[in-house]
Amino acid sequence: MLDIRDPINPNEDGEGSVQVRMDPTMEIDTAKVFAVYGKGGIGKSTTSSNLSVAFSKLGKRVLQIGCDPKHDSTFTLTKQLVPTVIDVLETVDFHAEELRVDDFVYEGYNGVMCVEAGGPPAGTGCGGYVVGQTVKLLKEHHLLEDTDVVIFDVLGDVVCGGFAAPLQHADRALIVTANDFDSIFAMNRIIAAIKAKSKNYDVRLGGAIVNRSAGRDQIDKFNEQTGMASLAHFPDLNIIRESRLKKSTLFEMDSSPELDAVQEEYLRLAANLWAGTDPVEATPLKDREIFDLLGFD
Repeated sequence: MLDIRDPINPNEDGEGSVQVRMDPTMEIDTAKVFAVYGKGGIGKSTTSSNLSVAFSKLGKRVLQIGCDPKHDSTFTLTKQLVPTVIDVLETVDFHAEELRVDDFVYEGYNGVMCVEAGGPPAGTGCGGYVVGQTVKLLKEHHLLEDTDVVIFDVLGDVVCGGFAAPLQHADRALIVTANDFDSIFAMNRIIAAIKAKSKNYDVRLGGAIVNRSAGRDQIDKFNEQTGMASLAHFPDLNIIRESRLKKSTLFEMDSSPELDAVQEEYLRLAANLWAGTDPVEATPLKDREIFDLLGFD
């Protein structure tokens, strides 16, 4: 939950910010926490789910939290659209003390624990409240004490409270992007948001995960200009699209040389993130600067 008694100075948390400080009792202090961001439709859920499995293959106890009202972050792990925290809270008239763990936590592939925060109906509330309630429930049931890795799969809207709330819990923010203008433009805005939040919270920028891209020339241009860094690269393969249609993670698909290479890249990424990555000090560009930078002469 957020403590409304302790407002943040807007000048400290981004110009015009109306964010408030997080209740310190809601901090996740027993696990490594990663928040996955990126433009809508870029493959955040696919990336998050396969990264969760990769961590679990390394022997880690993993919890993935979907933070989008679509509540489809974990369906390749659980093979279903699980009820959201908001759904189950409504069934008990928002008396959270009446809930059991198995009302809102589901075990997915290879032991990955899955939660879908959900969200209020469009135009009726803030996703940030939902994320806060989800973390509160997990803390109250002591679920975070037995977890090594928490992955927040975050909706794409940069201005929403549901976008910002996971940054108050995360150690590293990871940005999924493709080698195209729109994805990099969105990544630039997300970098600015993370930079603002890092003034008051422990979260730091972890780097970019290049997804659905044969090459990375445009991303390399952006990285060189801003100081951004790429952590992993996943090509635009049909097998990845098929995995979503088959409601499966990539680690459950039939083996092939190209799939084996993708699995190895996920395992390499998970191992590097677990070992600890230095924060990336990137400086976002102005909109016009990005427009002038990217593309072909």
